[in-house]
Amino acid sequence: MVAKVEPLVNMGQITRYTCSMNLALAVVAELDDLTVGGLINGYGIEGSSHLYGLFSDTVVAMEVVLADGRVVRATKDNEYSDLFYGIPWSQGTLGFLVSAEIKLIPIKEYMRLTYTPVKGTLKEMAQAYADSFAPRDGDPAKVPDFVEGMVYTDAEGVMMTGVYASKEEAKKKGNKTNSVGWWFKPWFYQHAQTALKRGEFVEYIPTRQYYHRHTRCLYWEGKLILPFGDQFWFRFLFGWLMPPKVSLLKATQGESIRNYYHDNHVIQDMLVPLYKVGDALEFVHKEMEVYPLWLCPHRLYKLPVKTMVYPEPGFEHHHRQGDTSYAQMFTDVGVYYAPAAVLRGEVFDGAQAVHRLEQWLIENHSYQPQYAVSELNEKDFWRMFDASHYEHCRQKYGAVGTFMSVYYKSKKGRKTEKEVQEAEAAILEPAYADEA
Repeated sequence: MVAKVEPLVNMGQITRYTCSMNLALAVVAELDDLTVGGLINGYGIEGSSHLYGLFSDTVVAMEVVLADGRVVRATKDNEYSDLFYGIPWSQGTLGFLVSAEIKLIPIKEYMRLTYTPVKGTLKEMAQAYADSFAPRDGDPAKVPDFVEGMVYTDAEGVMMTGVYASKEEAKKKGNKTNSVGWWFKPWFYQHAQTALKRGEFVEYIPTRQYYHRHTRCLYWEGKLILPFGDQFWFRFLFGWLMPPKVSLLKATQGESIRNYYHDNHVIQDMLVPLYKVGDALEFVHKEMEVYPLWLCPHRLYKLPVKTMVYPEPGFEHHHRQGDTSYAQMFTDVGVYYAPAAVLRGEVFDGAQAVHRLEQWLIENHSYQPQYAVSELNEKDFWRMFDASHYEHCRQKYGAVGTFMSVYYKSKKGRKTEKEVQEAEAAILEPAYADEA
């Protein structure tokens, strides 16, 4: 029950191969083009992460080429276990990942998906979201296989919970099936939004199509990229062309367009403890007013070593909703769209908004994935992330002088040769050392 793959293999390729055998990775990131290497060296999440953790938590072993050219196989209990725990979030700055062995789970042909509309304040929606997958009585039978939430305004959202179902169950008389992956179908986030008018409903979606439900419209970014892309005539005639490759969009994006996006558009993920999701929603509404928002829970495990991301110290003593003795429940709050101020034609300072968001994350033991545009200086970066184990691996495995420090690797924009040399030679001085 393990898949061994090279790092450039993407989610679409894996599900095409495994779903036909009623198998899947325990965590299948939603977009087809996301690669194994990126999801391990960075971060990856999906609707099953409330059970299995982040993508890197499902990895059994990694083959890594070190700075001196050696190829080593790292697992959680062999001599390279420190490297095994150090690779996630390191952005390829400890070595070259050349293969990974990843946990597989048995699945069924369909996903029985329940759409539940929620209306109320942001705090009330956050509570309804937590209740949808973390029952207050702790009954494991009430925990779904998949969960996500979409907050459409500051007063309404839709929570979705999924349970694997057999083909026989899906085809029973009276059950509704929906092949959401067909090119002419409504974009998934708009389809889910109909629950606000229809009320709660249930349908059966082919499992592979469910996994990649956000691919065609890139969540809701497709509406900005192609404003008429959600119209029926376009979907019917040209929907098979969607989505444009993200790598192509990046490659053809000049400096001025990139700066415009930075100032007038937000693509951020906030990984926050579950009990702080209501506070996070209120913060985003106040600072950015971006809708829709995506909610996806994930476990953050208490590991044998303190990695770059880690649960709140002592979380297990508070017995909060969703937490266990070995993992704290976090949530990815996905903030992807143009802020309301920009849509209204008002002034919006994107850099300042991101800076305030990052400070909020630091103050609330929360994290910002490194793919995002960041305003963090080096000191604040190491206030957000823990440097100790990462720097131990960097020194032990000869990365200093060969690979950039992860802070410099994560910085966006071109780097001069001098900056690259300085980044490779960087010895980390964590922020908390300055403050002691």
